[in-house]
Amino acid sequence: MNYIVLDLEWNQSSSGEEEVVKVLPFEIIEIGAIKLNSNKKMIDEFSELIKPQVYHEMHHITRKLIHLQMEQLEQGHVFTEVSEEFWNWCGEDYIFCTWGSLDLVELQRNLRYYGLNPMAEGPFRFLDVQKLFSIAYEDKKSRRTLEHAIDFLHIEKDIPFHRAFSDAYYTAKILAEIPCDVMKNYSFDVFHLPKDKDAEIQVIFDDYAKYISRGFADKIAAVADRKVMSTRCYLCHKNLRKKIRWFTPNGKHYYSVSYCDKHGYMKAKVRLRKSEDDRVYVVKTEKFISEEEVAFLRMKQEKSKTQQKEKKAIQKEYKKQEGIRQSK
Repeated sequence: MNYIVLDLEWNQSSSGEEEVVKVLPFEIIEIGAIKLNSNKKMIDEFSELIKPQVYHEMHHITRKLIHLQMEQLEQGHVFTEVSEEFWNWCGEDYIFCTWGSLDLVELQRNLRYYGLNPMAEGPFRFLDVQKLFSIAYEDKKSRRTLEHAIDFLHIEKDIPFHRAFSDAYYTAKILAEIPCDVMKNYSFDVFHLPKDKDAEIQVIFDDYAKYISRGFADKIAAVADRKVMSTRCYLCHKNLRKKIRWFTPNGKHYYSVSYCDKHGYMKAKVRLRKSEDDRVYVVKTEKFISEEEVAFLRMKQEKSKTQQKEKKAIQKEYKKQEGIRQSK
């Protein structure tokens, strides 16, 4: 299997008033990619400018960042031609690797806009090299810039940053430094959600489990789903009793803690997200934690309860005052 290390540059509306902004907020103007073999050795490269079809004025931020002029882009080929060339170059057996996840989202938006075949019918695996760098060398949570990672790994800066090919080149250099055991921490692109229950994503990594749901009509339907809010041990598959019931500090993230006699305390975190077609889907992660972490979550739950009580009291007082004003 090969690794396709991808980077894109895109332009956007200078006014934000065009109707097309809703469906194509960013128009791809350059595709850069490096192909690595299974040993993470560079074996090929791809670099193409794309002639704009939607936004014919360069946004000032784009111009400042990538130092490209519209006159240069006009010499390129249209997206439909470049994308076909790119897919042929990718070959058959590969996995995408990107710095962060935005490039794959924008690539799929551009494919959809031009009525081209989607990259996949549902979620697919890819390697987020930005995340892998954090897992391998930092705290697993921080997300650094590409140049920071290059400096950290003492990789030579032999070409300028902020062009599609150069950023793909540097991302490939970083990927080559990621230990093989860390490479198992792949990510999922969910531009297209699982179509039904059978297609939902459930995967176990070294120290946590992840579940990605199908789409729901709204938040209420999502959190009412039994599978979404279930707390089973992902190692022995036993139903667990909750030590801390589900609570939410912000209405978007939900937490609970359950106890497994064999594996200990398991934290579950549910994140609600919006899909491209305006449905709600869930990303649930489960992880075994220490008693100290349980105590911290219990404090967080109590704080959340206090805040909700205060909010309800304020709302009640507001309604009371409104009633008094309307009766006068």
